[in-house]
Amino acid sequence: MKVPRPWSARAWLDTAHVVIGLPVGVILAGLTLVCAAVPSLMRRGLPLFTRVQRSRFEAFLGAHIQPVRSPITWRSRVTWRQIGYHLLSPLVGLAGTVLVTAAWGAAGVGLTAFLEPMLQKRPLVFEFNLREPGVVSLYMAVGFVLLLVAPTLARGMARLDLSVARTLLGPSRHELGQRIETLTESRAGVIDAADAERRRIERDLHDGAQQRLVSLAMNLGLARATLTDLPEPAREAIAQAHEESKQALKELRDFVRGLHPAVLNDQGLDAALSGIAARAPIPVRLRVDIDLRASPTIEAVAFFIVSEALTNIAKHAAATKAEVSVVRERDRLCLRVFDDGCGGARLDGGTGLRGLLQRIDSVDGTLRLSSPLGGPTTIEVDLPCE
Repeated sequence: MKVPRPWSARAWLDTAHVVIGLPVGVILAGLTLVCAAVPSLMRRGLPLFTRVQRSRFEAFLGAHIQPVRSPITWRSRVTWRQIGYHLLSPLVGLAGTVLVTAAWGAAGVGLTAFLEPMLQKRPLVFEFNLREPGVVSLYMAVGFVLLLVAPTLARGMARLDLSVARTLLGPSRHELGQRIETLTESRAGVIDAADAERRRIERDLHDGAQQRLVSLAMNLGLARATLTDLPEPAREAIAQAHEESKQALKELRDFVRGLHPAVLNDQGLDAALSGIAARAPIPVRLRVDIDLRASPTIEAVAFFIVSEALTNIAKHAAATKAEVSVVRERDRLCLRVFDDGCGGARLDGGTGLRGLLQRIDSVDGTLRLSSPLGGPTTIEVDLPCE
């Protein structure tokens, strides 16, 4: 914990939080006891009292206490925890106020001890002779020490109050665990839904637009081969339309393959990766050792990782060869992509690797990148199989 200086804004904000906490706590504790007698008032008042306390922590300490969304009922643990904090807050505030104000006050008295003889009329009567330089020096030394202690004490009492508030006003460990479990399930559902939607789009494009483009290209090719007696401008227009239709068909096939290759569903990761390795512009050595297939979502992520990595190698690495290894070790799928290119790849250097990292994070995987300047570059990815 960094100790604030006595003259810093942090020290005074901590002190204000502790001192203001006492009257706020006393008022809210009284209102809580009053509302406890009337259930309808409790349902409306308790959330308001809790928001006041949360706003106090936000304003003075910059700390956000996560709210708990739970109805106010006498059977709810959340209700009793909030009531407990409002009743305990005055005690914490009292202890903090007494200690912190005493420290600041004693520091002020000690540091200004030399002023007391000057401000009082004669005859001067002191329990300790403040006209003696040694006594005044001792007072000032103690005051200086307390001046340094007061910010630390204020920080400690503010942290104590914050700890109690987070325990009683924030979600419990059980509630956090349930929320994490819910978020994990919802994220898995979103990933599965997105993967299913990609499959649907791939299927629709493959069975619809792609087939129509194939038919169009065949008809244009047939017209190009048979209608030889047409004027030259007409034959050139047909030839150009034929070439453009073939190019559009190629681009559509690449797009469909990038969405979700059908071979991945039918024959698995080995066949799908063999296809992209064969189409790569540089030699790619592929090794796939998978005894048991992973879940469809993990297979899709693994496919896109290898596909994107090989695309980046072809565009940026100036490599002469690449190696891809995919091995299943118990419940983990381990991927390794190596190239002998120029290196210098960084996770924050472009959208390609950031996109890989986002896909990997979406399934709780890990990525390790080694890419010194001059090469080689190695990407190692570890994915859960389920």
